[in-house]
Parts: sequence; C-alpha cells; structure tokens
Amino acid sequence: MTPSAPAPEEDPLGPEWATAADGTRTRSAARVVVLDGASRVLLVRGGDPAVPGSRWWFTPGGGIAAGESPAEAAARELAEETGIAVAPAALTGPVLRRAPVFEWLGRSCRQEELFYLARLPSPPRLSRAGWTALERATLDDVRWWAAGELAVTADDVYPPSLAEHVERLGRGWDGRLLQVD
Repeated sequence: MTPSAPAPEEDPLGPEWATAADGTRTRSAARVVVLDGASRVLLVRGGDPAVPGSRWWFTPGGGIAAGESPAEAAARELAEETGIAVAPAALTGPVLRRAPVFEWLGRSCRQEELFYLARLPSPPRLSRAGWTALERATLDDVRWWAAGELAVTADDVYPPSLAEHVERLGRGWDGRLLQVD
C-alpha cells in the first residue's frame, strides 16, 4: 500500500488571497456603503481572532471571487453579511477606492477595495444566516449609524474618513471616484 500525501493545509484567509513577492497577502475586494432613507449607514463590527479584544466597524464587503465582477462581489457580500439582496446593476459606482495594509490572522495583508453605494428607502430586516464560518468567528454586530455618530464615536471605524463620505454621499453622488485613507 502506498502512503497517501498529506492533505494540503487550508488557507485561513481564503482562496481569493494571493502571496506577493514580499510575502504580503493580497486580494481585491468590493464593499458597499449602504444608506437608508435617513442617510444612516449600515456597518458590520468584527475583530481579528489573533488579537483578543480587537473590534472595529466597517462597511459590508469582502473578496472578489474568480470570474466575479467587483459589483457582483459587492452584492454577494452584502447579502451574505446582512441578508440584504440587491442586484449588482442597482449599485452605484464605484464611489470610493482604498488600499489598506493591515495585519489579519497573524499575516501582513494588502487589499485593493472598491466601494459601491446602495440607497434603500427604509432599513430592511437584517440577517446573519449567510455568514461563513470565518465570519461567525470574527463578526459580532450589524447596525445603522448616523454620520454624526460616526464622527464622534470612540470605536474604530474603517475607513477612518467614512463619516465625511457618508455625509457627502447622503446628499448624492457627484460621479467622482475618490481615493480614501
């Protein structure tokens, strides 16, 4: 009997992450700035399991799967993380672009993010039923925020300039794709 090869170790970051020449893990991602009729923004709270006690708020979104457009990924991630189903064509933008470098699960990561805008007349019912195992381990809340609340919260919010962009997008999108911190 021939011994079988060990099963390859599953990448905890997921299949959409690549490794750059410098060892940094990289991926493209799509996010959604969801505004309700009162121009409140929907954010998800999560943290890094490798850093106990870490928590921050961010827009719904995640990695772009092979063969998926950024708008398709944004719509899929929005449905998975919040239960809100929107067609990719119903998203506006991209309205923001960001390229953060951060530590996640003990690894140095770089993510190229495009943010789309979704306007909803009223806040729909939210669901966590679509959360993946990693999301269940790292996410713990979803809630609506007024731009003024974001501007004064002591909680970490990403991107840090989100409050000013929520105020601007609440008045309407001017067609410009803005690079944010």
